[in-house]
Amino acid sequence: MTRNLFPLAVFAAVTTIVSLSTAQSNEIGGMVGRTFISDQGVVGAGLPDSNIHFGHGLTVEANYGRRLANIGVLGLSVELPVVINTDEELHFGGLSQAKSFTSYFFAPSARLSLLPSGAFSPWVSLGGGVGHFSASSRLESGLSNPSKTGTTTGVVQLGLGLDIRVIHSVYLRGEVREFSAGEPQLNVSTGKTRYYNLFPGGGLIVRF
Repeated sequence: MTRNLFPLAVFAAVTTIVSLSTAQSNEIGGMVGRTFISDQGVVGAGLPDSNIHFGHGLTVEANYGRRLANIGVLGLSVELPVVINTDEELHFGGLSQAKSFTSYFFAPSARLSLLPSGAFSPWVSLGGGVGHFSASSRLESGLSNPSKTGTTTGVVQLGLGLDIRVIHSVYLRGEVREFSAGEPQLNVSTGKTRYYNLFPGGGLIVRF
């Protein structure tokens, strides 16, 4: 019985490997959008407005993805998004915090797509990696920033998106990604250990 099943098992394994290899594909893409961070209350500020208000920094993303498998109407891919918030302005009445900061997120992720070869393909992405915040050398008051300006933290990434075919290998992509990261160096205490960086954006991807 076992000897009879062995050739069938080998055949099934070879068929699976071949189907996975033929389903593999690559993609590169670029997105642009904004990063949104909710206002944070400063502990013990004693001001009429004790919140730090965050601007909506111009944000860009470069992404490489590779399809690993097609499973019926589902596609499984690995992706490597790099997201840079170029200039997140900060406003606080105490004038003691950095004027702005730049953030960098790199979060290797798994992406599950519905109808991956279709004209419209929604997807969800989940992963994690590393983030870095680089604060301005100047405070909002205009004085020099006396604190360290760099902070590195782990991040968790959750994304939702939709790919729409334009021509054979070029797609429009709209997406929303949230990066849960540690606290940047703000020179004030907000009592928070995690910050949620919400990035809605859009752009083009090319598959090859």
